[in-house]
Amino acid sequence: MRFRHPDGTVVHLAYCTNVHPAEDLDGVLRQIRVFGGGVRAALDTDLLGLGLWLPAPLARELARSPALTDRLRAGLAAAGLETVTLNAFPYTGFHAPVVKHAVYSPDWTERARLDYTVDCARVLARLMPDDAARGSVSTLPLAWREHWDTGRQAAARAHLTELSAVLDGLADAGRPVRVGLEPEPGCAVETTRDAARLLADPPPHVGVCLDTCHLAVEFEEPGAALDRLARAGLPVVKTQASAAVEAPDPTAPGTRAALTAFAEDRFLHQTRELDEGRTRARDDLPEALDGPRPLDGRGPWRTHFHAPLHSPAAAPLRGTTDHLDRTLSRLFGPDSARTDHVEVETYTWTVLPEDRRPVGEEGLIAGIAAELAWARDRLTALGLTPL
Repeated sequence: MRFRHPDGTVVHLAYCTNVHPAEDLDGVLRQIRVFGGGVRAALDTDLLGLGLWLPAPLARELARSPALTDRLRAGLAAAGLETVTLNAFPYTGFHAPVVKHAVYSPDWTERARLDYTVDCARVLARLMPDDAARGSVSTLPLAWREHWDTGRQAAARAHLTELSAVLDGLADAGRPVRVGLEPEPGCAVETTRDAARLLADPPPHVGVCLDTCHLAVEFEEPGAALDRLARAGLPVVKTQASAAVEAPDPTAPGTRAALTAFAEDRFLHQTRELDEGRTRARDDLPEALDGPRPLDGRGPWRTHFHAPLHSPAAAPLRGTTDHLDRTLSRLFGPDSARTDHVEVETYTWTVLPEDRRPVGEEGLIAGIAAELAWARDRLTALGLTPL
């Protein structure tokens, strides 16, 4: 879906296909036909955006074969879909039984990460519509935080500079693509403060991907965060519209059981507690609940669990959609749009508590459509006009 901001910017809204397991082109084409086409029909819209996730082996295959990429583009067009953004954070195996820390490998100190991102940028340059102002690719925030030092920082910066040279070539060819590093709890770039410190004055075509779930988990205020990024010269390449799970009072009756239902084995669910303006951190929800040093519940908890925007959690829990609303209002103020790509990224549908999981393909299609309708309504309430 496309919208026009009062300043004239065309804003693209999409949902991210990393919710669907597929490791080859036939699988991705089926995603496009069944889920992308199904969601578009449910929303009764002529054009729907997809934020594609392409596993590294498939991205390499497509980058080496324009004919295969053209086949993918034709599949999108036949289903009434378009792609202006790719999610290149997970490298491969995102739906393995256990992902956890593996999602951060390879990191930006490794050439494999550079090569994958270059492949994605080149594929996107061929996939995106001819009238799109630019494409975007999101990627991990350098690395997981452990063992990060000046040597690793220098290696990552060198790879980002090399990436920038490739992006220069795409821009010169009239197919501009930007890459956004996505601050995430527990990583080398965990917050916007870390981004301003480690990523300031980036090479051309490089900025940040602002994930609103991550921003909320770190208890960052949207206005201050965005101003911090602007001062550091970091453009918001895209925003991932997502909601975290919050326990306003972790000691309240029923809260522990409700949180336990969100503790699962596939993904990492970093958890933060706010106590008198300071945060206490645990790397996964089970650690916060029952680890050697559990959080004590002296303040609210927020957990990195991407919950459906329209229905994130039931009492005594809630979602951080109020925080998401404030972030969107700052990104799309009346005078200017601070980004032009919005991607709904709820990849956790199949690991939600059992009573909240969608039933079958039709249930997932309905859930994704409801999220996109929620996001569409928020954007139009901010004064954006559907196109």
